[in-house]
Amino acid sequence: MQKPPQSQDFALKETSPNIGAGSITGDKLSCTYDLVEQMHYLYVRVVKAKDLPAKDVTGSCDPYVEVKLGNYKGVTRHFEKKSNPEWNQVFAFSKDRLQASFLEVVVKDKDVVLDDFMGRIMFELNDIPKRFPPDSPLAPQWYRLEDRKGVKVKGELMLAVWMGTQADEAFPDAWHSDAATVGPEGVNNIRSKVYLSPKLWYVRVNVIEAQDLLPNDKSRYPEVFVKVICGNQVLRTRISQSKNINPIWNEDLMFVAAEPFEEPLYLTVEDRVGSGKDEILGKCVIALQTVQRRLDHKPVHTRWFNLEKHMIVDGEQKREIKFSSRIHLRICLDGGYHVLDESTHYSSDLRPTAKQLWKSSIGIFESLLSWRDPRATTLFVTFCLIAAIVLYVTPFQVVALLAGIYVLRHPRLRHKLPSVPLNFFRRLPARSDSML
Repeated sequence: MQKPPQSQDFALKETSPNIGAGSITGDKLSCTYDLVEQMHYLYVRVVKAKDLPAKDVTGSCDPYVEVKLGNYKGVTRHFEKKSNPEWNQVFAFSKDRLQASFLEVVVKDKDVVLDDFMGRIMFELNDIPKRFPPDSPLAPQWYRLEDRKGVKVKGELMLAVWMGTQADEAFPDAWHSDAATVGPEGVNNIRSKVYLSPKLWYVRVNVIEAQDLLPNDKSRYPEVFVKVICGNQVLRTRISQSKNINPIWNEDLMFVAAEPFEEPLYLTVEDRVGSGKDEILGKCVIALQTVQRRLDHKPVHTRWFNLEKHMIVDGEQKREIKFSSRIHLRICLDGGYHVLDESTHYSSDLRPTAKQLWKSSIGIFESLLSWRDPRATTLFVTFCLIAAIVLYVTPFQVVALLAGIYVLRHPRLRHKLPSVPLNFFRRLPARSDSML
C-alpha cells in the first residue's frame, strides 16, 4: 500500500542562525565582534530616581539627568511634576577621547529661566569596573545625591557604570558622544570611527609560453600546464597542444587582490605524467608590489621570469639555485575597471574607474544659468527681476486672489498639457545630464 504524500508547509518561518556570537571555541565564548578592532567605551546607565526634593511652588519637580565627562555631556528626557522618574537610558563615551579623570552625574529640575541643581554623584574613572562579554551585565545600584560640597542631600539615583566594548548589548541603544553636539571647545575632539574598505585590483596574468623545460621522463612527450595561486584563488591553464620542451598557451587568468598585497603570486609549471599525477617542473614567486599597475588602455609589456627547479632530497624539498628554464608572462594590476562585489542589476555605475576609458559624451546640456550662453542667462535673470518687482509692488491679497482663481479655474479652461512655467520648475535633471 502506497503511503499518501506528506503535506509540505510553505509558510514563512522565523529562524535564528548562529553568526558567531554564543559559540564556544576552546576555552572562551566567541563574539560577533571578534573579527574587528575592539573599541572601548565608558557606559553609564541611568535607571531611575526616588525621593527627589520639591523645587517648584506647587511642591513638585521636573527632573532630568546630565552625564558630564570633560567636554561631553549627555542629557536624559525630563518628566513634568514627578519626583520618582524612571529613564532607563544608556550613555557611551569613547575611551580614546576621555579628557577628564572624574565622571559627574547631575540631577536638575527643569525651569523656564534657569534649571535648579538638585544633586550630583561623582565617580573616579580608575575605580570604574571593566566588563567584557560573556560576563553578566552589571547590576545598577542606588546612590545618594550630594551637593557641590559633598554633603548628602535628599534624593537617590539608580545607576550602573562600567567599562566595556562595542560587543556590549547596551551599545546599539546607547547615546554616543562621537555623534553628539558639544560646545565649541569640544568640536575639535570629535572624530568618527571609520572602517575603510580595501581597494580591490584585478590581477591579469597572460601565460604566453615557456622555454627549455626539463621533464624528468625524457622518453615521452610532456603534457605541460601552468597553475597560478593568488591567496585562496587557484586557476590553471589547459594542457599545451605543443607537446615539447617549449610549450605555448597564450591563456588569460584573472584574480582579485586587495591592498595591501600581503601574499605573493605563486606560479608552477607542471607535467601530467599520469591520471591524477602531476610533476612540478619549475616554480616562480612574483610579489604583487612589483607588478605594473594599469589605469588606462595602454598595453602592458611582457616579461620573462626564471623558473626555480625544486628537487626532493632525503624527504625534504630543496631549491636548485642554478638556472633551469623560464616562462613568458604578461602580468598587470588592472585598476581601470570596477571590481564588482554586487550583482550587475543592482550596480549604480558600471563605467570604468579610469576616466581615460570613458566613452566620449554625446553633448553638453546647457542650463539657463550656464554662463557659456550669455543671451539665455540675460533673459532668465531679466525675467526673474521683473517678476520680483511685480510681486513686490502688487498687494499680497491680489496675488493670492489671482493665484486662487488660476488654480481653481474650470476644467474647460485648463490645457491638457502642463504650462510652460510649471513644466520648467517640475523638470528634474535626468541621469544622463548629471553624469556629464
